[in-house]
Amino acid sequence: MSSNITNTNDMTKKFSSKLGFILSCVGSAVGMANIWAFPYRLAKYGGATFLLVYIFFIALFSNIGLSTEFAIGRKTRTGTLGSYEEAWSHKGKEAFGKNIGWLPLVGSLGISIGYAVIVGWVLRTLIGAITGTLFTMDSVDFFMGAAGNFGSFPWHIAVVLMTLLTLMLSASSIEKTNKIMMPAFFILFFILAIRVAFLPGAIEGYKYLFTPNWSFLANPETWIMAMGQAFFSLSVTGSGMIVYGAYLPDDEDIVHSAQITGIFDLVAALVSAMVIIPACFAFNIDLNAGPPLMFFTIPKILSQIPMGNFFAILFFLSVIFAGISSLQNMFEVVAESVEKRFKLRRIVVLIILAVLCLGIGIFIEAEPVVGAWMDIISIYIIPLGAVIGAISWFYILDGKELLAELNKGSKKTYTETFLKIGRYIYVPIALIVFVLGLIYGGIG
Repeated sequence: MSSNITNTNDMTKKFSSKLGFILSCVGSAVGMANIWAFPYRLAKYGGATFLLVYIFFIALFSNIGLSTEFAIGRKTRTGTLGSYEEAWSHKGKEAFGKNIGWLPLVGSLGISIGYAVIVGWVLRTLIGAITGTLFTMDSVDFFMGAAGNFGSFPWHIAVVLMTLLTLMLSASSIEKTNKIMMPAFFILFFILAIRVAFLPGAIEGYKYLFTPNWSFLANPETWIMAMGQAFFSLSVTGSGMIVYGAYLPDDEDIVHSAQITGIFDLVAALVSAMVIIPACFAFNIDLNAGPPLMFFTIPKILSQIPMGNFFAILFFLSVIFAGISSLQNMFEVVAESVEKRFKLRRIVVLIILAVLCLGIGIFIEAEPVVGAWMDIISIYIIPLGAVIGAISWFYILDGKELLAELNKGSKKTYTETFLKIGRYIYVPIALIVFVLGLIYGGIG
């Protein structure tokens, strides 16, 4: 990837290296769902059997959905609003595209508001691990101290401000921070995985993790949950990854970068499972999903091992990195579109985002309220935005233009076959994800 950029403003609007771009995309994709949902689903749906199905969907979504969002962003050199306007202009419906793009953008903003609350809980728990108070109280009592009305406001503010500060220079600061946070995330989790491997009884967890139970292939929920986990984990939501594509130079091999992003996202989910599942087997603890795993189960496990306080710091620090890197993408999607649409200075846009995020977020800090908020956004708004995006790219945009963008910088030539997979496999799957999410109350 070319990095001979001399203009300071241009530097902030482009990724300077392929590694920086991929780490930023991995940072967006790797979030708490990898940590608190993937291990639970892996355990529930046959261990390695679920893993194999998940790999299939990661390959499909990264090659088709993720590549396309990168390509759309680079083609239009803008984010969500501009990309939809450009796509629908091919049908003479610029105004419709201009308006419909707000739906996925609202999804990104909505999920960031709730996500910031949850990352605030993690920051409070990290401080509790550092000071030792995490282990001097019952884990449920410790968590409930933050999960009530206005219970985590200081930590919530800190998370929002830290994240927005990393967006001051757009792609430049996103890239620099992810070059630190993402390697640190993987290193910390690998250290935890090594420690867990020495727990008595952990071997049973590894056996379950890597031994397929083929009977689960006949269970439709195995496929449904693996599909939903992969779809949302890669952030192919018709918004998130478009803006990162807008910061790519023309000589970048988009599909290859999407494939690498998918691989790293898979590794992050797998190493999380290699920490959590063997640990639960070692202590004969039921594996739960969501906040109970993060804030109840993990502290309970760590309190029972030597140097548990130290490993708790490593664990929650790694989760902070995953959370903030995901928030970066959510905020950047909105910031870029608002900045360009209303021609505002970036600092003004970031201040507006802080006021919006905290102005709404402080009223949903209670665990039941933020849970309901996240359900509305993740079950209704984001999946619908993903469907609209998929239709816009594969049925509205000129297919030849999409292929031309994919073939820039690529050693392989992509043909009509790519478009057919997108139209007749990817788009229907996006619609299925939306419908099944309504039926199941969320599959992401």
